[in-house]
Amino acid sequence: MISKLKKKYIGNRAFYARYLFLALPMIVQNAITNLVSFLDNIMVGQLGTEQMSGVAIVNQLVFVYNLAVFGAASAASIFGAQYYGKGDHKGHMYSFRFKLYATLLVTLGAMLLFLTKGSSLISLYLTDTAGTGATDVALQYGMQYLSVIVVGMVPFAVNQSYATTIKETGQTIIPMIASFVAVGMNAILDVLLIFGVGPFPRLGVVGAALATVIARYIEMMIVVLWAHTHRRKNQYLYGAYRSLGIPLKELKAILIKGFPLMINEVLWAAGMTAVTQCYSIRGLDVVAGLNIATTITNLFNIVYIQLGACISIIVGQYLGAGDLEEAKDADNKMIVFSVFCCAIVAGIMFFVGRLFPHIYNTSTEVKVLATQFISIAAIMMPFCAFTHASYFTLRSGGKTFVTFLFDSVFTWVVVVPTAFLLAHYTHLGIVSIYFLVQATELIKAIIGYCMVRSNVWLVQMV
Repeated sequence: MISKLKKKYIGNRAFYARYLFLALPMIVQNAITNLVSFLDNIMVGQLGTEQMSGVAIVNQLVFVYNLAVFGAASAASIFGAQYYGKGDHKGHMYSFRFKLYATLLVTLGAMLLFLTKGSSLISLYLTDTAGTGATDVALQYGMQYLSVIVVGMVPFAVNQSYATTIKETGQTIIPMIASFVAVGMNAILDVLLIFGVGPFPRLGVVGAALATVIARYIEMMIVVLWAHTHRRKNQYLYGAYRSLGIPLKELKAILIKGFPLMINEVLWAAGMTAVTQCYSIRGLDVVAGLNIATTITNLFNIVYIQLGACISIIVGQYLGAGDLEEAKDADNKMIVFSVFCCAIVAGIMFFVGRLFPHIYNTSTEVKVLATQFISIAAIMMPFCAFTHASYFTLRSGGKTFVTFLFDSVFTWVVVVPTAFLLAHYTHLGIVSIYFLVQATELIKAIIGYCMVRSNVWLVQMV
């Protein structure tokens, strides 16, 4: 029995070498990115609670945009990985074109929304429970930050289109290097522009936004220039700009399979933003505490997020080549490995994560809330790892409508109503509410297990 389970769920050294060769650069890339976001958050936090809260709210809105872009790119990525696995470079080119069009269209819509309705959106998260007027100050800082950050949306979209396509070919090193350079520049500019070091002016939250925008342009330029100067490794670029069209067959296939995925990313992100809005009615301290906790939690979450993303690439390549049994075997082993790794990471986060809130220049109440939120997030991390791996498994086989039900529909039917009812109609403390909302992940884990075990995702699409 033990031997049978070991064979099914534990791979050999070569298997993990391939998995980690793909995953580690992505984990390191995102670790550096999130580390700089963490440092950026700390530096803004030194300015005061209102500045930190205003920036945090804008970043929550930008988070929805980021996932919308990710969803637009992912719609074609499920085909891109399979086209590459099949050796169809022309099909891969069409999926790349679709990414460019879709991500830029999403970016245009987001920029128009933020520039015209930014103040109203930020105000949704500001509840002045103390009557001090601090929310008006937070709104002012939020608008200053938003007015600059929108300039960095176009390079972000272009970079996502290129970087995700490069990763589909198994080349994860270059996007990682680009992130290294960009986040290094971001960190340096943060210090110079937020606090006004040397000849640089003290720009505060505007300096933080400007540093992020410059870093995004640098990252985009590195990725795009490398891709076009290494055509042999990126054969999907041959003829990519000779015409603008996408054959109706490919376009129809991507839209049918990919549209639910795009909508899913937007609705899921909007759902998480709605949950945060429910928490925010308990006061500005809650917003600040959540901002600290989320920033720190994101540093640790990258492990299961990137291990899950690798599942979609490896399984997608097996499916594209028609190796269905190999895809199933690899998926079982990768899911178990992801959960195992995240159980270890969660333990580290539980004990180490509570030290970080004390770095911030904020009130004791905010620090205590942030510490409690971090502890709860650590407890739930292994379950999140499993549901995330289940999501990418289903996505790799093109079951985008199923992932839509599993992800965003679950969020809006279960998670958002739970947060809304508990926040508005109970006298529970915010920490208890946060725990109960996070605990809904247990339900999702059970659903994910049933879906993956059904093998509904074992499909060759190309």
